Amino acid sequence: MTDVLVTRRHLLSGAAAVGLTLSVPDGAHAAATFPAARASAIVRRIRAPRIPQRIFAVKDHGGHGDGVTDDSAAIARAVEECAKAGGGRIILPPGICLSGPIRLHSNMELHVPVGTRLKFLTDPARYLPVVPTRWEGVELMGYHPLIYAYGEQDIAVTGGGIIDGSADDLTWWPWKGPWAGRYGNTAVTERQAGDRTRLFDMAERGVPPEQRVFGAGSRLRPPLFQPYRCRNVLVEGVTITNSPFWLLHPVECTSVTFRDVTCSSHGPNNDGIDPESCTDVLIDGCTFDTGDDCIAIKAGRNADGRRIGKPCENIVIRNCHMKDGHGGIAIGSEMTGGVRNVFIHDCVMDSPHLLWALTIKTNAYRGGRVEDIYLDRIKVGTVDRTFVQIWLFYEEGDGGSFIPSVERVTVSNSTVARTGRTLLVRGRPDSPVRGLVLDQVTVDQEASPSVVIDAVDTVLNAVDIGGRRWRTADLASLPGMDSIQCDKWAVCR
Repeated sequence: MTDVLVTRRHLLSGAAAVGLTLSVPDGAHAAATFPAARASAIVRRIRAPRIPQRIFAVKDHGGHGDGVTDDSAAIARAVEECAKAGGGRIILPPGICLSGPIRLHSNMELHVPVGTRLKFLTDPARYLPVVPTRWEGVELMGYHPLIYAYGEQDIAVTGGGIIDGSADDLTWWPWKGPWAGRYGNTAVTERQAGDRTRLFDMAERGVPPEQRVFGAGSRLRPPLFQPYRCRNVLVEGVTITNSPFWLLHPVECTSVTFRDVTCSSHGPNNDGIDPESCTDVLIDGCTFDTGDDCIAIKAGRNADGRRIGKPCENIVIRNCHMKDGHGGIAIGSEMTGGVRNVFIHDCVMDSPHLLWALTIKTNAYRGGRVEDIYLDRIKVGTVDRTFVQIWLFYEEGDGGSFIPSVERVTVSNSTVARTGRTLLVRGRPDSPVRGLVLDQVTVDQEASPSVVIDAVDTVLNAVDIGGRRWRTADLASLPGMDSIQCDKWAVCR
Protein backbone atom coordinates (compact mmCIF):
# COMPACT_ATOMS: atom_id res chain seq x y z
CA MET A 1 0.00 0.00 0.00
CA THR A 2 1.25 3.52 -0.80
CA ASP A 3 0.90 6.32 1.71
CA VAL A 4 -0.99 9.31 0.36
CA LEU A 5 -0.77 12.67 2.06
CA VAL A 6 -3.97 14.61 2.40
CA THR A 7 -2.77 17.95 3.69
CA ARG A 8 -4.08 19.69 6.77
CA ARG A 9 -6.34 21.90 4.67
CA HIS A 10 -7.80 18.96 2.78
CA LEU A 11 -8.29 16.96 5.96
CA LEU A 12 -10.11 19.74 7.76
CA SER A 13 -12.28 20.73 4.84
CA GLY A 14 -13.15 17.09 4.11
CA ALA A 15 -13.98 16.35 7.72
CA ALA A 16 -16.21 19.38 7.93
CA ALA A 17 -18.02 18.38 4.77
CA VAL A 18 -18.91 14.87 5.89
CA GLY A 19 -18.81 15.28 9.67
CA LEU A 20 -16.20 12.55 10.11
CA THR A 21 -12.76 12.26 11.68
CA LEU A 22 -10.33 11.26 8.96
CA SER A 23 -7.11 9.28 9.27
CA VAL A 24 -4.36 8.46 6.82
CA PRO A 25 -2.99 4.90 6.81
CA ASP A 26 0.73 4.26 7.21
CA GLY A 27 1.18 1.63 4.56
CA ALA A 28 4.48 0.19 3.43
CA HIS A 29 6.25 1.99 0.62
CA ALA A 30 9.06 0.71 -1.55
CA ALA A 31 12.25 2.76 -1.51
CA ALA A 32 12.50 5.41 -4.21
CA THR A 33 14.98 4.70 -6.97
CA PHE A 34 17.00 7.51 -8.48
CA PRO A 35 16.55 7.18 -12.28
CA ALA A 36 20.26 6.94 -13.01
CA ALA A 37 19.70 5.54 -16.49
CA ARG A 38 17.74 8.62 -17.51
CA ALA A 39 20.45 10.91 -16.16
CA SER A 40 23.17 8.91 -17.91
CA ALA A 41 21.32 9.10 -21.21
CA ILE A 42 21.33 12.90 -21.01
CA VAL A 43 25.05 13.01 -20.30
CA ARG A 44 25.78 10.69 -23.23
CA ARG A 45 23.88 12.99 -25.61
CA ILE A 46 25.89 16.07 -24.66
CA ARG A 47 28.68 16.80 -27.12
CA ALA A 48 31.90 18.60 -26.30
CA PRO A 49 32.70 21.44 -28.68
CA ARG A 50 34.99 20.59 -31.56
CA ILE A 51 37.81 23.11 -31.58
CA PRO A 52 40.39 23.03 -34.38
CA GLN A 53 44.00 22.57 -33.30
CA ARG A 54 45.04 26.11 -34.17
CA ILE A 55 46.51 28.54 -31.66
CA PHE A 56 45.93 32.28 -31.67
CA ALA A 57 47.98 33.89 -28.92
CA VAL A 58 46.71 37.30 -27.88
CA LYS A 59 50.30 38.27 -27.08
CA ASP A 60 51.18 37.81 -30.77
CA HIS A 61 48.45 40.31 -31.61
CA GLY A 62 49.77 43.02 -29.31
CA GLY A 63 48.34 41.92 -25.95
CA HIS A 64 50.30 42.88 -22.84
CA GLY A 65 48.58 41.40 -19.77
CA ASP A 66 50.17 44.12 -17.65
CA GLY A 67 46.99 45.29 -15.89
CA VAL A 68 47.46 48.78 -17.35
CA THR A 69 47.12 48.44 -21.11
CA ASP A 70 43.67 47.93 -22.61
CA ASP A 71 44.05 44.60 -24.42
CA SER A 72 40.61 44.77 -26.07
CA ALA A 73 41.96 45.46 -29.56
CA ALA A 74 44.53 42.66 -29.32
CA ILE A 75 41.86 40.17 -28.19
CA ALA A 76 39.56 41.34 -30.99
CA ARG A 77 42.32 40.83 -33.58
CA ALA A 78 42.93 37.31 -32.30
CA VAL A 79 39.19 36.55 -32.41
CA GLU A 80 38.90 37.91 -35.94
CA GLU A 81 41.86 35.91 -37.24
CA CYS A 82 40.55 32.80 -35.49
CA ALA A 83 37.12 33.23 -37.07
CA LYS A 84 38.59 33.73 -40.55
CA ALA A 85 40.62 30.54 -40.15
CA GLY A 86 37.54 28.55 -39.20
CA GLY A 87 38.14 28.41 -35.49
CA GLY A 88 40.80 27.53 -32.96
CA ARG A 89 42.09 28.35 -29.50
CA ILE A 90 42.57 31.95 -28.37
CA ILE A 91 45.08 32.05 -25.53
CA LEU A 92 45.39 35.02 -23.22
CA PRO A 93 48.82 36.03 -21.91
CA PRO A 94 49.79 35.66 -18.24
CA GLY A 95 49.05 38.58 -15.93
CA ILE A 96 46.02 40.87 -15.90
CA CYS A 97 44.34 41.32 -19.28
CA LEU A 98 42.06 44.33 -19.36
CA SER A 99 39.25 44.05 -21.88
CA GLY A 100 35.90 45.27 -23.03
CA PRO A 101 33.24 42.77 -24.19
CA ILE A 102 34.28 39.65 -26.09
CA ARG A 103 32.15 37.93 -28.72
CA LEU A 104 32.91 34.32 -29.60
CA HIS A 105 32.11 32.54 -32.85
CA SER A 106 31.72 28.93 -33.89
CA ASN A 107 34.58 26.47 -33.34
CA MET A 108 36.26 28.89 -30.96
CA GLU A 109 37.78 28.45 -27.50
CA LEU A 110 38.78 31.30 -25.20
CA HIS A 111 41.54 29.97 -22.95
CA VAL A 112 42.35 31.76 -19.67
CA PRO A 113 45.44 29.98 -18.30
CA VAL A 114 46.49 29.63 -14.69
CA GLY A 115 48.14 32.90 -13.74
CA THR A 116 45.87 34.98 -15.97
CA ARG A 117 43.10 37.29 -14.81
CA LEU A 118 40.78 38.45 -17.58
CA LYS A 119 39.52 41.68 -16.05
CA PHE A 120 36.69 43.54 -17.74
CA LEU A 121 36.47 47.30 -17.98
CA THR A 122 33.47 48.89 -16.28
CA ASP A 123 32.46 51.75 -18.59
CA PRO A 124 28.89 50.83 -19.69
CA ALA A 125 29.47 52.55 -23.03
CA ARG A 126 31.95 49.82 -23.88
CA TYR A 127 29.07 47.31 -23.85
CA LEU A 128 27.21 49.03 -26.69
CA PRO A 129 25.78 48.75 -29.28
CA VAL A 130 22.97 46.64 -27.87
CA VAL A 131 22.58 42.96 -28.75
CA PRO A 132 19.72 40.43 -28.45
CA THR A 133 19.70 39.16 -24.89
CA ARG A 134 17.40 38.11 -22.05
CA TRP A 135 17.03 39.87 -18.73
CA GLU A 136 15.11 38.14 -15.92
CA GLY A 137 13.35 35.95 -18.45
CA VAL A 138 12.38 38.70 -20.93
CA GLU A 139 13.93 39.34 -24.34
CA LEU A 140 15.32 42.75 -25.22
CA MET A 141 18.09 44.60 -26.98
CA GLY A 142 20.42 45.25 -24.07
CA TYR A 143 23.99 45.66 -22.99
CA HIS A 144 26.45 43.23 -24.55
CA PRO A 145 27.23 40.45 -22.05
CA LEU A 146 30.87 40.51 -21.03
CA ILE A 147 31.45 37.29 -22.99
CA TYR A 148 28.79 36.52 -25.59
CA ALA A 149 27.94 34.22 -28.47
CA TYR A 150 24.75 34.24 -30.54
CA GLY A 151 23.60 31.47 -32.84
CA GLU A 152 26.97 29.72 -32.79
CA GLN A 153 28.09 26.14 -32.24
CA ASP A 154 31.14 24.55 -30.66
CA ILE A 155 32.31 27.29 -28.31
CA ALA A 156 34.32 27.00 -25.10
CA VAL A 157 35.77 29.03 -22.26
CA THR A 158 38.51 27.10 -20.49
CA GLY A 159 41.61 27.29 -18.32
CA GLY A 160 42.56 27.58 -14.68
CA GLY A 161 42.57 31.36 -14.59
CA ILE A 162 40.15 34.00 -13.31
CA ILE A 163 37.46 35.89 -15.19
CA ASP A 164 36.77 39.09 -13.27
CA GLY A 165 33.73 41.18 -14.17
CA SER A 166 35.12 44.07 -12.06
CA ALA A 167 31.72 44.89 -10.57
CA ASP A 168 31.84 46.38 -7.08
CA ASP A 169 30.16 48.92 -4.81
CA LEU A 170 31.05 51.71 -7.25
CA THR A 171 30.39 50.06 -10.61
CA TRP A 172 27.41 48.01 -11.92
CA TRP A 173 26.12 46.77 -8.54
CA PRO A 174 24.67 50.11 -7.29
CA TRP A 175 22.21 50.01 -10.20
CA LYS A 176 20.32 47.40 -8.20
CA GLY A 177 19.21 50.07 -5.73
CA PRO A 178 18.75 49.27 -2.03
CA TRP A 179 20.01 45.77 -1.35
CA ALA A 180 21.35 44.06 1.77
CA GLY A 181 21.87 47.41 3.49
CA ARG A 182 23.83 48.76 0.52
CA TYR A 183 23.18 51.14 -2.38
CA GLY A 184 20.41 53.03 -0.60
CA ASN A 185 22.03 56.29 -1.65
CA THR A 186 21.84 55.41 -5.36
CA ALA A 187 19.73 58.07 -7.10
CA VAL A 188 16.35 56.83 -8.29
CA THR A 189 17.31 57.65 -11.88
CA GLU A 190 20.35 55.38 -11.51
CA ARG A 191 18.40 52.35 -10.28
CA GLN A 192 17.24 49.46 -12.44
CA ALA A 193 13.67 49.45 -11.09
CA GLY A 194 12.27 51.88 -13.67
CA ASP A 195 13.84 50.08 -16.62
CA ARG A 196 12.79 46.72 -15.22
CA THR A 197 9.16 47.84 -14.98
CA ARG A 198 9.28 49.33 -18.49
CA LEU A 199 10.74 46.14 -19.97
CA PHE A 200 8.16 43.92 -18.33
CA ASP A 201 5.37 46.23 -19.49
CA MET A 202 6.65 46.10 -23.07
CA ALA A 203 6.61 42.31 -22.98
CA GLU A 204 3.06 42.20 -21.62
CA ARG A 205 1.90 44.60 -24.35
CA GLY A 206 3.51 42.48 -27.04
CA VAL A 207 6.13 45.00 -28.15
CA PRO A 208 8.52 43.07 -30.46
CA PRO A 209 11.86 42.30 -28.77
CA GLU A 210 13.84 44.26 -31.36
CA GLN A 211 11.93 47.37 -30.28
CA ARG A 212 12.68 46.87 -26.59
CA VAL A 213 15.91 48.84 -26.68
CA PHE A 214 17.72 49.40 -23.40
CA GLY A 215 21.04 50.94 -24.34
CA ALA A 216 22.81 54.10 -23.25
CA GLY A 217 21.43 55.39 -19.97
CA SER A 218 19.56 52.21 -19.08
CA ARG A 219 20.38 50.34 -15.91
CA LEU A 220 19.76 46.68 -16.74
CA ARG A 221 23.09 45.02 -15.91
CA PRO A 222 24.58 42.44 -18.30
CA PRO A 223 25.48 38.88 -17.32
CA LEU A 224 29.12 37.86 -17.41
CA PHE A 225 28.78 34.98 -19.93
CA GLN A 226 25.76 34.42 -22.14
CA PRO A 227 25.74 31.98 -25.04
CA TYR A 228 22.40 32.55 -26.79
CA ARG A 229 20.85 29.95 -29.12
CA CYS A 230 24.13 28.03 -29.28
CA ARG A 231 24.97 24.34 -29.49
CA ASN A 232 27.83 22.42 -27.87
CA VAL A 233 28.99 24.86 -25.23
CA LEU A 234 31.69 24.20 -22.63
CA VAL A 235 32.93 26.22 -19.65
CA GLU A 236 35.68 24.42 -17.76
CA GLY A 237 38.19 25.12 -15.02
CA VAL A 238 37.85 28.89 -14.70
CA THR A 239 36.89 30.98 -11.67
CA ILE A 240 34.19 33.61 -12.19
CA THR A 241 34.09 36.61 -9.87
CA ASN A 242 32.66 40.13 -9.50
CA SER A 243 29.92 39.71 -12.09
CA PRO A 244 27.64 42.67 -12.86
CA PHE A 245 24.58 40.38 -12.83
CA TRP A 246 24.03 36.61 -13.28
CA LEU A 247 27.36 34.84 -13.79
CA LEU A 248 26.80 32.08 -16.37
CA HIS A 249 23.55 32.32 -18.31
CA PRO A 250 23.06 30.05 -21.33
CA VAL A 251 19.78 30.83 -23.13
CA GLU A 252 18.01 28.51 -25.58
CA CYS A 253 21.15 26.41 -25.90
CA THR A 254 21.51 22.69 -26.54
CA SER A 255 24.30 20.45 -25.24
CA VAL A 256 25.93 22.57 -22.53
CA THR A 257 28.62 21.57 -20.03
CA PHE A 258 29.94 23.42 -16.98
CA ARG A 259 32.78 21.44 -15.43
CA ASP A 260 35.05 22.29 -12.49
CA VAL A 261 33.99 25.93 -12.54
CA THR A 262 34.19 28.08 -9.42
CA CYS A 263 31.53 30.79 -9.09
CA SER A 264 32.66 33.23 -6.40
CA SER A 265 30.78 36.51 -6.58
CA HIS A 266 28.74 38.25 -3.89
CA GLY A 267 26.95 41.11 -5.59
CA PRO A 268 23.19 41.57 -6.07
CA ASN A 269 21.55 39.03 -8.40
CA ASN A 270 24.82 37.12 -8.53
CA ASP A 271 23.35 33.71 -9.37
CA GLY A 272 26.06 31.20 -10.27
CA ILE A 273 24.72 29.19 -13.22
CA ASP A 274 21.30 29.93 -14.74
CA PRO A 275 20.41 27.65 -17.65
CA GLU A 276 17.32 29.16 -19.26
CA SER A 277 15.15 27.39 -21.84
CA CYS A 278 18.04 25.00 -22.52
CA THR A 279 18.08 21.31 -23.43
CA ASP A 280 20.71 18.80 -22.24
CA VAL A 281 22.84 20.52 -19.63
CA LEU A 282 25.55 19.02 -17.41
CA ILE A 283 26.83 20.90 -14.34
CA ASP A 284 29.64 18.78 -12.93
CA GLY A 285 32.12 19.35 -10.10
CA CYS A 286 31.40 23.07 -9.73
CA THR A 287 31.77 25.19 -6.59
CA PHE A 288 29.42 28.02 -5.66
CA ASP A 289 30.01 30.91 -3.28
CA THR A 290 27.49 33.45 -4.52
CA GLY A 291 25.34 36.41 -3.59
CA ASP A 292 22.16 34.78 -4.89
CA ASP A 293 21.05 31.29 -5.97
CA CYS A 294 23.91 28.88 -6.68
CA ILE A 295 22.08 27.27 -9.58
CA ALA A 296 18.78 28.68 -10.88
CA ILE A 297 16.91 26.84 -13.62
CA LYS A 298 14.70 29.13 -15.68
CA ALA A 299 12.36 29.16 -18.69
CA GLY A 300 11.18 32.69 -19.47
CA ARG A 301 8.79 35.03 -17.71
CA ASN A 302 5.09 35.73 -18.14
CA ALA A 303 3.96 36.82 -21.64
CA ASP A 304 7.44 36.39 -23.09
CA GLY A 305 7.78 32.92 -21.64
CA ARG A 306 4.45 31.94 -23.19
CA ARG A 307 5.36 33.53 -26.53
CA ILE A 308 8.66 31.61 -26.74
CA GLY A 309 7.26 28.49 -25.08
CA LYS A 310 10.57 26.73 -24.60
CA PRO A 311 11.12 24.66 -21.45
CA CYS A 312 14.38 24.06 -19.65
CA GLU A 313 14.82 20.31 -19.64
CA ASN A 314 17.17 17.38 -19.27
CA ILE A 315 19.60 18.75 -16.73
CA VAL A 316 22.15 16.78 -14.70
CA ILE A 317 23.82 18.41 -11.69
CA ARG A 318 26.41 16.29 -9.90
CA ASN A 319 29.41 16.46 -7.58
CA CYS A 320 28.89 20.16 -6.83
CA HIS A 321 29.59 22.11 -3.65
CA MET A 322 27.23 24.93 -2.66
CA LYS A 323 29.25 26.89 -0.08
CA ASP A 324 27.09 30.01 0.04
CA GLY A 325 24.15 31.62 -1.73
CA HIS A 326 20.37 31.88 -1.39
CA GLY A 327 19.15 28.61 -2.87
CA GLY A 328 21.41 25.63 -3.48
CA ILE A 329 19.16 24.60 -6.37
CA ALA A 330 16.40 26.99 -7.42
CA ILE A 331 13.75 26.36 -10.04
CA GLY A 332 12.20 29.63 -11.13
CA SER A 333 11.01 32.11 -10.58
CA GLU A 334 11.22 32.78 -14.33
CA MET A 335 9.82 29.39 -15.33
CA THR A 336 6.83 30.10 -17.55
CA GLY A 337 7.98 27.71 -20.27
CA GLY A 338 8.28 24.87 -17.75
CA VAL A 339 11.12 22.85 -16.20
CA ARG A 340 11.37 19.07 -16.41
CA ASN A 341 13.76 16.17 -16.04
CA VAL A 342 16.29 17.54 -13.56
CA PHE A 343 18.63 15.02 -11.93
CA ILE A 344 20.78 16.19 -9.00
CA HIS A 345 23.11 13.86 -7.13
CA ASP A 346 26.18 13.70 -4.94
CA CYS A 347 26.20 17.39 -4.00
CA VAL A 348 27.20 19.09 -0.75
CA MET A 349 25.41 22.19 0.55
CA ASP A 350 26.52 23.91 3.73
CA SER A 351 26.21 27.53 4.81
CA PRO A 352 24.37 29.42 7.55
CA HIS A 353 23.45 31.91 4.82
CA LEU A 354 22.00 29.31 2.46
CA LEU A 355 18.24 29.78 2.70
CA TRP A 356 17.08 26.60 0.92
CA ALA A 357 18.66 23.44 -0.40
CA LEU A 358 15.93 23.13 -3.05
CA THR A 359 13.42 25.88 -3.80
CA ILE A 360 10.73 25.90 -6.49
CA LYS A 361 9.12 29.30 -6.91
CA THR A 362 6.45 30.67 -9.22
CA ASN A 363 2.95 32.18 -9.20
CA ALA A 364 -0.17 32.37 -11.36
CA TYR A 365 1.16 35.30 -13.40
CA ARG A 366 4.14 33.23 -14.50
CA GLY A 367 2.55 29.81 -14.49
CA GLY A 368 4.75 27.01 -15.74
CA ARG A 369 4.85 23.28 -15.21
CA VAL A 370 7.56 21.65 -13.10
CA GLU A 371 7.85 17.89 -13.25
CA ASP A 372 10.30 15.08 -12.62
CA ILE A 373 12.85 16.63 -10.28
CA TYR A 374 15.13 14.13 -8.52
CA LEU A 375 17.71 14.69 -5.78
CA ASP A 376 19.82 11.80 -4.52
CA ARG A 377 22.73 11.56 -2.09
CA ILE A 378 22.58 15.22 -1.10
CA LYS A 379 24.58 16.10 2.00
CA VAL A 380 23.45 19.27 3.74
CA GLY A 381 25.34 20.73 6.69
CA THR A 382 23.47 23.91 7.65
CA VAL A 383 20.65 25.45 5.65
CA ASP A 384 19.09 28.47 7.31
CA ARG A 385 15.40 28.31 6.35
CA THR A 386 14.19 25.16 4.65
CA PHE A 387 15.56 21.95 3.22
CA VAL A 388 12.86 21.70 0.51
CA GLN A 389 10.57 24.63 -0.28
CA ILE A 390 7.87 24.75 -2.95
CA TRP A 391 6.05 28.07 -3.17
CA LEU A 392 3.36 28.91 -5.74
CA PHE A 393 2.69 32.45 -4.54
CA TYR A 394 6.11 34.02 -5.20
CA GLU A 395 6.67 37.80 -5.59
CA GLU A 396 3.30 38.99 -7.00
CA GLY A 397 1.48 36.59 -4.70
CA ASP A 398 -2.09 35.52 -5.42
CA GLY A 399 -3.97 36.42 -8.59
CA GLY A 400 -3.16 35.73 -12.21
CA SER A 401 -4.76 33.44 -14.76
CA PHE A 402 -1.90 31.05 -15.52
CA ILE A 403 -2.00 28.38 -12.87
CA PRO A 404 1.38 26.72 -12.23
CA SER A 405 1.83 23.08 -11.38
CA VAL A 406 4.50 21.03 -9.61
CA GLU A 407 4.54 17.25 -9.94
CA ARG A 408 6.92 14.44 -9.01
CA VAL A 409 9.69 15.85 -6.85
CA THR A 410 11.76 13.15 -5.13
CA VAL A 411 14.54 13.50 -2.55
CA SER A 412 16.31 10.29 -1.57
CA ASN A 413 19.29 9.01 0.40
CA SER A 414 20.11 12.43 1.82
CA THR A 415 21.17 13.93 5.15
CA VAL A 416 20.73 17.31 6.81
CA ALA A 417 22.61 18.36 9.93
CA ARG A 418 20.66 21.53 10.69
CA THR A 419 17.73 23.36 9.09
CA GLY A 420 15.00 25.82 9.98
CA ARG A 421 12.36 23.48 8.57
CA THR A 422 12.50 20.25 6.65
CA LEU A 423 9.57 21.12 4.37
CA LEU A 424 7.74 24.31 3.51
CA VAL A 425 5.22 23.56 0.78
CA ARG A 426 2.50 25.92 -0.31
CA GLY A 427 0.59 24.67 -3.28
CA ARG A 428 -2.71 26.11 -4.47
CA PRO A 429 -6.22 24.82 -3.82
CA ASP A 430 -6.69 24.69 -7.60
CA SER A 431 -3.24 23.21 -8.22
CA PRO A 432 -1.88 21.24 -5.28
CA VAL A 433 1.71 20.06 -5.35
CA ARG A 434 1.58 16.43 -6.46
CA GLY A 435 3.87 13.51 -5.85
CA LEU A 436 6.45 14.92 -3.43
CA VAL A 437 8.52 12.03 -2.04
CA LEU A 438 11.12 12.01 0.72
CA ASP A 439 12.81 8.63 0.95
CA GLN A 440 15.68 7.65 3.24
CA VAL A 441 16.18 11.21 4.52
CA THR A 442 17.70 12.04 7.91
CA VAL A 443 17.50 15.50 9.50
CA ASP A 444 19.46 15.83 12.74
CA GLN A 445 18.06 19.20 13.87
CA GLU A 446 14.94 21.07 12.80
CA ALA A 447 14.28 24.44 14.47
CA SER A 448 10.57 24.64 13.57
CA PRO A 449 8.00 22.15 12.31
CA SER A 450 7.35 21.71 8.62
CA VAL A 451 4.38 23.39 6.96
CA VAL A 452 2.64 21.61 4.09
CA ILE A 453 -0.44 23.21 2.52
CA ASP A 454 -2.26 22.01 -0.60
CA ALA A 455 -0.20 18.96 -1.51
CA VAL A 456 -1.46 15.52 -2.50
CA ASP A 457 0.19 12.15 -3.01
CA THR A 458 3.08 13.10 -0.75
CA VAL A 459 5.07 10.17 0.61
CA LEU A 460 7.51 9.93 3.51
CA ASN A 461 9.51 6.74 3.68
CA ALA A 462 12.26 6.19 6.29
CA VAL A 463 12.37 9.89 7.16
CA ASP A 464 13.96 10.68 10.52
CA ILE A 465 13.76 14.22 11.93
CA GLY A 466 15.42 15.00 15.24
CA GLY A 467 15.64 11.32 16.09
CA ARG A 468 11.96 10.64 15.41
CA ARG A 469 10.69 8.52 12.54
CA TRP A 470 8.08 10.46 10.56
CA ARG A 471 5.32 8.81 8.62
CA THR A 472 3.16 10.29 5.93
CA ALA A 473 0.15 10.51 8.21
CA ASP A 474 2.06 12.72 10.65
CA LEU A 475 2.06 15.60 8.16
CA ALA A 476 -1.70 15.99 8.49
CA SER A 477 -1.25 17.39 12.01
CA LEU A 478 1.36 20.02 11.09
CA PRO A 479 0.58 23.72 11.69
CA GLY A 480 -0.98 25.88 9.01
CA MET A 481 0.18 29.04 7.27
CA ASP A 482 -0.96 31.16 10.17
CA SER A 483 2.00 29.81 12.12
CA ILE A 484 4.61 31.55 9.94
CA GLN A 485 5.32 34.91 8.40
CA CYS A 486 6.63 35.15 4.83
CA ASP A 487 7.68 38.07 2.65
CA LYS A 488 6.92 38.23 -1.06
CA TRP A 489 10.20 36.48 -1.84
CA ALA A 490 9.03 33.44 0.19
CA VAL A 491 11.56 34.02 2.95
CA CYS A 492 9.61 32.68 5.91
CA ARG A 493 10.05 32.70 9.68
